[in-house]
Amino acid sequence: MDKNRLKEIVLEQKESFQRDFEVVQRKIPKKIIESAKITVVTGIRRCGKSTLLRQIAKFYNSYNYINFEDERLLDFHFGDFNLLLEVFMELNEDAEAFFFDEIQNISGWERFCRRLFTDGHKLFVTGSNANLLSSEIATSLTGRNIHTELFPFSFREFLEYKGVKLKETILTKDRAKLSRMLEEYITFGGFPEILKSGDYQELNQLYQDILIKDLIVRLQIRDVKDFRELSLYLLSNVAKKISFNNLKNLLNFSSASKVKNYVDALGEAFLFFTVSKYDPSVKKQIRNEKKIYCIDSGLINATAFRFSREEGRILENIVFLELKRRGKEIFYEEDKTECDFLIKEGLNITAAIQVSVSLADEATRQREINGLLDAMKKYDLPDGLLLTKGAAEDLLIEERRIKIMPAWAFLLEG
Repeated sequence: MDKNRLKEIVLEQKESFQRDFEVVQRKIPKKIIESAKITVVTGIRRCGKSTLLRQIAKFYNSYNYINFEDERLLDFHFGDFNLLLEVFMELNEDAEAFFFDEIQNISGWERFCRRLFTDGHKLFVTGSNANLLSSEIATSLTGRNIHTELFPFSFREFLEYKGVKLKETILTKDRAKLSRMLEEYITFGGFPEILKSGDYQELNQLYQDILIKDLIVRLQIRDVKDFRELSLYLLSNVAKKISFNNLKNLLNFSSASKVKNYVDALGEAFLFFTVSKYDPSVKKQIRNEKKIYCIDSGLINATAFRFSREEGRILENIVFLELKRRGKEIFYEEDKTECDFLIKEGLNITAAIQVSVSLADEATRQREINGLLDAMKKYDLPDGLLLTKGAAEDLLIEERRIKIMPAWAFLLEG
């Protein structure tokens, strides 16, 4: 690249980066600021990674910044990193930290970062593909990095963005408002830029950008139609069980392994997550059907087939995402009955959680309670949690306690 052109881009980007934005303050893990290691922030496109970097930058008096998503950097390649370093040194030789946004776009980035790290610099890098944490870091940055995964807004952050003040004592009128806000959150999701613009049709464009820019182009996927159909099917079937072989037959793929590779790719872009059925045998976990979840409920509603929308499955998806935010190891249980979530800590199952929109129907109530109770018995759990859109009740069944609570109350915990 031309050095003067590169310098111009760096100056313009930093000026934009330093502008004050009215944003919800994301929680910054203490380890990020205190550690001398390279900080890697990953998450789906437009979930707020750059905004988080702005917050972190306020801890430093001087820093260098570049965003590789800029279309003016399409010709930037590994050989230009030395030129970039020269530009940084000329503009800000005494920088206390380096910020690299969407760095996975440049092949070989990890070697450049390792050199800066070895020279004693503090680095922050972001990426919207999980591959950033796998092959590159495994080979070049092992032991030199710490990682944090960013999601779209949680329900608590959503309320903060909407200006809803949470009270220590929640009255009946507050419960009604929180229920209404949960409905809005279920419908529109938590992507910060989408909430700011209010144009929810942008969610569909975001989805297309992820498929095309982060996956189809980067992975050079040739069967674009098959890939799109698979992704749309998954979006339309969140919180349901899938098997790669069944998907192969349903969507006419050439092999189950191809389906698996595509599902893995969608997971690398943080678009989908899979959850295994719990079994002490890892081999059986791998063979069993997976449950599929999506990164954002708004994305589901904006993109999936509308007739497939079921509130219960989307509510379950939101609970799953909250458990992921809390760093839980998640499984599902299926034997004679089903339980939506098992939480594993160390070698033990420590919690069982069931999700249901409503328990008004007696058959539904018994099915959900029995599924939870069976899981509690199987893993010898004294307590279980059943989340709904509004019900609140405490049950004692066979000396085991089941707490029924509104999903919004669970989402606001911790």
